[in-house]
Amino acid sequence: MSLADSVAHLTPEHWDLANRQLIRKALSEFAHERLLTPEQDGPSYTVRSDDGLTSYRFAAVRRALDHWQIDADSISRHRDGAELPLAALDFFIEFKDALGLSDEILPVYLEEISSTLSGTCYKLTKPQLPSAELARAGFQAIETGMTEGHPCFVANNGRLGFGIHEFLSYAPETANPVHLVWLAAHRSRAAFTAGVGIEYESFVRQELGKKTVERFDGVLREQGLDPADYLLIPVHPWQWWNKLAVTFAAEVARRHLVCLGEGEDEYLAQQSIRTFFNTSQPEKHYVKTALSVINMGFMRGLSAAYMEATPAINDWLAQLIENDPVLKSTGLTIIRERAAVGYRHLEYERATDRYSPYRKMLAALWRESPVSFLRDDESLATMASLLHVDHEGRGLAAALIEHSGLAPVEWLRRYLRAYYVPLLHSFYAYDLAYMPHGENTILVLKDGVVQRAIYKDIAEEIVVMDPDAVLPPEVTRVRVEVPEDQKLLSVFTDVFDCFFRFLAANLAAEGVLEEDGFWRTVAEVTREYQEATPELADKFRQYDVFAPEFILSCLNRLQLRNNKQMVDLSDPSAALQLVGTLKNPIAGF
Repeated sequence: MSLADSVAHLTPEHWDLANRQLIRKALSEFAHERLLTPEQDGPSYTVRSDDGLTSYRFAAVRRALDHWQIDADSISRHRDGAELPLAALDFFIEFKDALGLSDEILPVYLEEISSTLSGTCYKLTKPQLPSAELARAGFQAIETGMTEGHPCFVANNGRLGFGIHEFLSYAPETANPVHLVWLAAHRSRAAFTAGVGIEYESFVRQELGKKTVERFDGVLREQGLDPADYLLIPVHPWQWWNKLAVTFAAEVARRHLVCLGEGEDEYLAQQSIRTFFNTSQPEKHYVKTALSVINMGFMRGLSAAYMEATPAINDWLAQLIENDPVLKSTGLTIIRERAAVGYRHLEYERATDRYSPYRKMLAALWRESPVSFLRDDESLATMASLLHVDHEGRGLAAALIEHSGLAPVEWLRRYLRAYYVPLLHSFYAYDLAYMPHGENTILVLKDGVVQRAIYKDIAEEIVVMDPDAVLPPEVTRVRVEVPEDQKLLSVFTDVFDCFFRFLAANLAAEGVLEEDGFWRTVAEVTREYQEATPELADKFRQYDVFAPEFILSCLNRLQLRNNKQMVDLSDPSAALQLVGTLKNPIAGF
């Protein structure tokens, strides 16, 4: 590829469109989080910059949960009586004080915005697949066909650390096949842990193939090293070239780490950027790797210490689901993180605390592939795809409803039973909460209808909020203390505000299902669940999901305040940015 080709996607037309889309999202989400206060001005709305001299005007529909559905084409920017072009970087500088962007964070945030815009420009060069076609497409075509990241976060594709050639090689939207780099790690500094019934040698041979294992053993023997002294670790190619080969130079020089080369299988990066799906053999495990780039408020490393308990936590949750008749009846499954490997750099460990990114540079885990769970005529889609809207304004959710032939309310009811009821029951029966956003949930579909849900990203994301819960010793890490009045935010914020708010708005905008019909259905499915589990009635009263309002917890405010680490992982609830309340859209039903 020539130098010029590497930026062929950055054209004036693409840039203008990407900026308009991003400013639409910024106005919408910042108004929702009460960082900006639009004033009604006839049929339209206006917001003014910090100095009051620049104004943005736009048309919007106000929906449930204080959702601002803004028409991107209606946005205009004015200063001194003249209309100015829309420019996202200017926007953030003009509203720097309103957004609480410090002098230190602002330029880094602008860099993340630039990267997000660049990614959008790249997506605009791809053949545009209509939602109706995507609704019938395969799992990975849907995964790489997404044009929008997290629906709430404005700077959601920062990927600070990726150069342009790395973006083109490793970003999920470029859909380029990746070969993972494999290292041999000396057992004195590395640990492999696995779920029940998994043994290291046979597991690695199964994942890599006998031929590759023998090739890697040969590399070690040529250097006079004994393969039995080492564990194999898969590594993101970016991590090898940019971090390990330099930052871990001492380990390489002393042969604590030996680079073995690339594996045979081809993988595709998933929406989460550092998790890989095996396209050569789809029934094999996903591989999740450490990746020391900043993306959406965190360095995306993986902790060697965390990895040790990961398989046990997954086995515990799988057993809990298996033994619970309500969860079992919804069809819920998890894709277990079956094995994990981590490497401890002893000197960096001595120099840092346990949350330091220096401790998260070299670890990996293997997660089951959902492909092996499929029955006849079933297919998979990331739940994030339900919010996907194509270039003609057609949403994938609407296309699935059409493909299914069901009435929209009936389609929605089946989706809610599969995805939402297990979240409710886990909360009420076990004080257990997931991080159930679109990228952490996979839907099993048949003829466009949701059959069941698969939750993933278990060990790093689940929490048990009951201080008295009896947990096996290796699972105690998932216990967290959460203030009583914030426990139900695991449903109100994570599900209602950060997912259903957008799904309801999209279906209403397309004329598929009115908002009232959407939220009434959510209420009916909630009641149906509560009536079927009368033994939990006290808990339903204690944590009332039909309460008239709930606290507004703001995600962008976290990232605007600290885009390198939005949340202190040792005390997640302390970091929350809580601003006023939202009216609960199911309270009226």
